Amino acid sequence: MNRAQVADEVIAIGDSLIRFVEREVVPLEDANKALLASDRTIFDENGFYVKEVAALRHTIRMRSAEQGFYTMFGPEEIGGGGLGPVAAVYLNALLAETTGPGRVLVHPVVVPSPFTNGLSPVLTALGEDQRERFLPGLASGDKTLCFALSEPDAGSDVFGMKSRAVRDGDDWILTGTKQWITNGPYADYVMVFAVTDPELAAQRKGGITGFLVETASAGFSVVSTIPVMGHLGAEIGILSFDGVRVPDAQRLGAEGQGLKVAMNGVNTGRLGLSATCIGLARWALNQALDYAKVRKTFGKPISDHQAVQILLAESALDIYSAETMLMDCASKLELGIRSIAETSMVKLHCTEAANRVFDRCIQVHGAMGLTNELRLEEGYRFTRSMRIPDGTSEIQRRTIARELLASGVNF
Repeated sequence: MNRAQVADEVIAIGDSLIRFVEREVVPLEDANKALLASDRTIFDENGFYVKEVAALRHTIRMRSAEQGFYTMFGPEEIGGGGLGPVAAVYLNALLAETTGPGRVLVHPVVVPSPFTNGLSPVLTALGEDQRERFLPGLASGDKTLCFALSEPDAGSDVFGMKSRAVRDGDDWILTGTKQWITNGPYADYVMVFAVTDPELAAQRKGGITGFLVETASAGFSVVSTIPVMGHLGAEIGILSFDGVRVPDAQRLGAEGQGLKVAMNGVNTGRLGLSATCIGLARWALNQALDYAKVRKTFGKPISDHQAVQILLAESALDIYSAETMLMDCASKLELGIRSIAETSMVKLHCTEAANRVFDRCIQVHGAMGLTNELRLEEGYRFTRSMRIPDGTSEIQRRTIARELLASGVNF
């Protein structure tokens, strides 16, 4: 990625981050090759990480936290490094480009999502006493978090939410089901959102409140993981809240204002996701370029064939345009400029462009591109799946259109 807009100190952090992976992660990968070789050994029969893999991920989280990488995107007010959108874009892209897809001890273990795990901005809504109770474990990497908003009937349409929280003295009684929750099957704490005022929620005027729930609470259970895109296990899952009692002290922000709380930091989260996709796309293009120079057909390298050159050139176009959009949007957000349309454009374009790049790079490799060994297929599956979370491509297009109609062409 172009470093022109990236501060020297952020570049230095990136260099240190890659050295950390080489020093701490690679030796563990090498020592556990058989365990990490395929989904058959990574996951158990129910689709959960086996305890050995979970322990390795815990070790990496703790070591990353010790070096300051795990918390570097967290808000300073809750003990994070406070790195902004430009740093998030650069560092997520760098990590993805350097390591490539399908490494379960890297993504998202070394650096968690800046929005849904670790020192999430959502946690700034906690009171001081609750911060003292929950944040140290999250900051150390010992404990993990998940963000539970989506439900079987409430994804893009959040007001379709059926989860309910009813006041009972100084507590709330929480009942409902959450689905598609990243890290849900493994989290120690859940940032969960439920309807507390059905009338306001029915009018789409609020009425949703956030809570921080301990997964050890009575009534909480993990229903299952949700394997996707051919995998045998998953980080995402279905969570059940059956009369879970939550102290009001663990409420996230004001009653009925949960959606405002939930959206705190969503822009940086979307940019981080987009940057990861484009970093992976760069990795894929590098693989395709190397292969095209050595693979020969009809007596010459396939890089000499115009059809292959077009695939490479179009991939470069997708990557360069996506990176330019990413940095422009990140720079605006860093300056506090309202960038709703731009953020939606970035999330939409980066995820779709990265998926196109992987498709082309697989094509450059021919049959070899389909093999598990090269990991191109894993990158294809990942980038395809990223067109769904944090707002589907269709929702992003709707947001862009609404912003255009309301504010004109002002991006």
